Amino acid sequence: MQVQNSDTGDADVIKGEAADRSSMPARRTGLHGWLDGIRSTRTGALTLKIVFGVIGTVMVVAGLIMVPFPGPGWAVVFAGLAVLAVEFHWARKVLDFGKRTLHAWMEWYKQQGWLVRVVVLVVTVAVAGVIVYFGLRTLGIDLIAIAQRYI
Repeated sequence: MQVQNSDTGDADVIKGEAADRSSMPARRTGLHGWLDGIRSTRTGALTLKIVFGVIGTVMVVAGLIMVPFPGPGWAVVFAGLAVLAVEFHWARKVLDFGKRTLHAWMEWYKQQGWLVRVVVLVVTVAVAGVIVYFGLRTLGIDLIAIAQRYI
């Protein structure tokens, strides 16, 4: 047995051999290992919870505001839940529920005939149109009055 460091004697070698015989998994690498390193202290763990909590909450709230409007509202909500799920178990459960529900909806939709698909499409477009119309009305833009000028 060779001594690696004269200050510690053969303790480094003994610890290395014990680690080789251990059944514990190796430390994770990459992003997960970096996050584990930050979580190893109470301050780091609290900081991560606060940072991921604030970023995820802002994303979820912004996504929920965007849901009624045309655009990526639900995608932003799911992305915010994914950010929250890094630190919060309840967010992981909500995210999994959302994935299951979306998958079930898509499977149901695929099994429907063309008539149901067209009705769903027409209702979706009509609801989006009404939301955009009233959204513009709140800004003082009346699309019907503008259209009547050109007719």
